[in-house]
Amino acid sequence: MVEYTAEIRWQRHDQPFTDHRYSRAHAWVFDGGAEVSASSSPHVVPPPYSDPSAVDPEEAFVASLSSCHMLWFLSIAAKRGFRLDRYVDHAVGVMEENPEGRVAITRVTLRPETRFSGERSPTEDELNAMHEAAHQACFIANSVKTDVCCKPIHVR
Repeated sequence: MVEYTAEIRWQRHDQPFTDHRYSRAHAWVFDGGAEVSASSSPHVVPPPYSDPSAVDPEEAFVASLSSCHMLWFLSIAAKRGFRLDRYVDHAVGVMEENPEGRVAITRVTLRPETRFSGERSPTEDELNAMHEAAHQACFIANSVKTDVCCKPIHVR
């Protein structure tokens, strides 16, 4: 068993709070020391009570799925002897009502764009197989019921 930790810090300061007019800005502090400015989504709580420049939980959810997929993809490509030079994903999460009638991120679409160099570049079938293997191995995708699909962008 492995445990991962994060400390979430928020403080009221001089705001009344009970009138719901308080800042949702807070900090995420991770076990390695990284600190991230966080807030509620401005789509959920309008500014100035949210901070649009901060990371919100919904964005972080999409980013964690994308990041996990990418890390597995890098490992798989290296093991298969492909030299990957660049990986950029423009991941998108959709928040809507789910079948239980609750608002949820119901779908995350990964759109990884990869560039390879070297003597051997993967075929489209090999790329798709590596993305499927990465999806099956991804700890985060295996942890959620959100539909996570991958639509690779093949760049030659």
